[in-house]
Amino acid sequence: MTRVIVVDDQAVVREGLVLLLGLLPEIEVVGAAGDGEAALRLVEEERPDVVLMDLRMPRMDGVEATGRIRSAYPETQVVVLTTYSDDESVFAALKAGARGFLTKDADSDDIARAVATVMRGDAQLDPTVQRRLLDTMSTSPSQPATIPVPPAETTTPASPGALPHGLTRREGEVLALIADGLSNAEIASRLHVTEATVKTHINNLFAKAHLRDRAQAVTYAFRHGIAHPH
Repeated sequence: MTRVIVVDDQAVVREGLVLLLGLLPEIEVVGAAGDGEAALRLVEEERPDVVLMDLRMPRMDGVEATGRIRSAYPETQVVVLTTYSDDESVFAALKAGARGFLTKDADSDDIARAVATVMRGDAQLDPTVQRRLLDTMSTSPSQPATIPVPPAETTTPASPGALPHGLTRREGEVLALIADGLSNAEIASRLHVTEATVKTHINNLFAKAHLRDRAQAVTYAFRHGIAHPH
């Protein structure tokens, strides 16, 4: 069972989410809060696995609450669930440490999938949000600096055509397809390999480039010119 807290300032939305999640056998809702300050107190008391976090709330908004939760309780993951999917909200939430970002038209399956994904240590972005993130990063080279990226390392300059951190050509292809928003199954189909092979390439390139999840991989791909511009 994954222990979840729901945070939303609108009572009808908050209560609806609690009822919805209560129907899922793999999730236990252990509390609900109406603002960021109440969320912090509840996380301290309950130590949940995941917090479903609204962004725009009184007293303390979701971005600040996310940052404080992730700093004080790093074992608790945060999935943003909000009406607002503008670029500023996306970047701020990711920078604060959110591991998932869904809009409020997500259904119970979407939420359950996001919860399971962040519990595995991966990131889950709504497809619309991910496309906007990719578009912004491909048109604004300076923007990726505002979202979480692995620490810069001192490396020997690569020879022309060489990939950073010793990535192989195939690992570079997989990384570019991740940046295009493809799933493991879609990458496998595109490259005519098995999904297990794709997972092996991803594990290898994540280890070499010191990446934690796909969100960081997207940033890394654009930063190093590996992604395919749209």
